[in-house]
Amino acid sequence: METLYDLVNDLPESTELRAPPREYNRRELRQTVFKTGNFLRHRGVHEDATVAVADDRAPEAVFAFLGATLLGARVRFGATGAVDARASVGPTETLDDVSLPAGGQYVGYGERPDDPSRAHFERDVWSENPAFPPVSFSGDAVALAADDLYTHAVLLDAARRFDYDSDDIVAVRAPLAYPGTVVAGVLAPLVAGATLLLPDGDATGTVAVATSDAPESRTIDPTRVPEGL
Repeated sequence: METLYDLVNDLPESTELRAPPREYNRRELRQTVFKTGNFLRHRGVHEDATVAVADDRAPEAVFAFLGATLLGARVRFGATGAVDARASVGPTETLDDVSLPAGGQYVGYGERPDDPSRAHFERDVWSENPAFPPVSFSGDAVALAADDLYTHAVLLDAARRFDYDSDDIVAVRAPLAYPGTVVAGVLAPLVAGATLLLPDGDATGTVAVATSDAPESRTIDPTRVPEGL
């Protein structure tokens, strides 16, 4: 049964991630996800562990989600307060919004953390190995935790229901805490070889994943789709 590792390892050539002014082509995207997975492994993330990731529409949040799932870990977006997780990834200035159990690992991006025990995404992830070994778990492993638990297989099946193509630019304008945002805004573009856009300023796409009005001509409400998720 297919996992998100299979998706990342065999991304369509046309796949891109854009977060103006940053852009990642297919090779850069795949290598950065692999680096993130390797880094999180060194921080003690393992199969069945939980990684808390900030509900922040930034490349680092996408990399943390995909990288954690390569390890068979599950990601919870937007959790605050006491969280039973092995690691927490978010903007450095928000790391104190999450309290982890003893031994929990904090990973900040953006500003470098003042606390030397806390990792800095930009410094520590980029030096990792850009290759990743095949995984040993199946698509039945949980990849996303919200009000319910979502396996790799369920997420991928839902992502394939969207009719995106390689010319689409999918603008993520809704919170990642909605499972529908992760499916429609992150995984479905990767499956289709489309462009995943994390818009800033005037950047627009061909499709918006949004819960309110958006400048794109087509809007997908993540709270209502996909059916059966």
